[in-house]
Amino acid sequence: MITGKTKLLGLIGDPVKHTLSPYMHNAAFESLNLDYVYVPFHVKKNELKAAIKGASSLEIKGLNVTIPHKTEVMKYLDVLDGTAELIGAVNTIKFDEKIKGYNTDGLGAVRAIEETSTVRGKKIVILGAGGASRAISFQIILSGAGRVIIANRTLEKGFLLKKNLVEKLDADVEAIDIGEKLNDELKDADILINTTPIGMYPNIHQKPLVTSEMMHENLIVNDIIYNPLHTGILREAIKANAKTVTGVKMLIYQGIESFKIWTGVEPSVDVFNEALVKVLK
Repeated sequence: MITGKTKLLGLIGDPVKHTLSPYMHNAAFESLNLDYVYVPFHVKKNELKAAIKGASSLEIKGLNVTIPHKTEVMKYLDVLDGTAELIGAVNTIKFDEKIKGYNTDGLGAVRAIEETSTVRGKKIVILGAGGASRAISFQIILSGAGRVIIANRTLEKGFLLKKNLVEKLDADVEAIDIGEKLNDELKDADILINTTPIGMYPNIHQKPLVTSEMMHENLIVNDIIYNPLHTGILREAIKANAKTVTGVKMLIYQGIESFKIWTGVEPSVDVFNEALVKVLK
């Protein structure tokens, strides 16, 4: 029951109707008997500054941030966590004496993959060079990845991300386009991560950028899309006898990291997973 003592957390974005985060967090609050509630808030771009000020005034304890606000919101925060500052984007805010921004997206992806294999020393190919790719590529390098290949249809965008990674982390990074060179790089790759929206609902029949013929059975394939649960690229991975990591895992682990920032408590992976599976079904 919500009372005057209940602590409020939430999500801001445009749109937010599709979000699954309230299912995860509210299920975890109930299981841990924590007096919190998590609510999505639809915030348009021109209302972002007012939303952050209003959240602080209303004593909201924390917020997740989704598109299109992850970069713009940094202007209205007092301090940034080191990883968020490196990435240049925020997906989690904690309201305390100061308003602090964090980024748990990359850590969520790494924890999801590391259920299957460590990223340390591995050759990792990342499809896409947008915001999700940026967060994940920074975090996997911080987590000890060996060589990172950014494969993007627009080569200039891939080169810009490579430049940022090399300048800030002195990493072994290459940028390539989606073509024959991608085939060559995949031959000895350890991990493949799709950060593009190809295959996301409702476009579930889009042809994936990588097919089973380009994969090998020792490859780990992660798609950060969680709807549908089994995307085109994951179905191709199964054909190649490669290991698969669904997007639900990243969603769970980035949510767990946010939960810990706000409450100081680590929720159960199983509780988050059960809540998501129930709603996705």
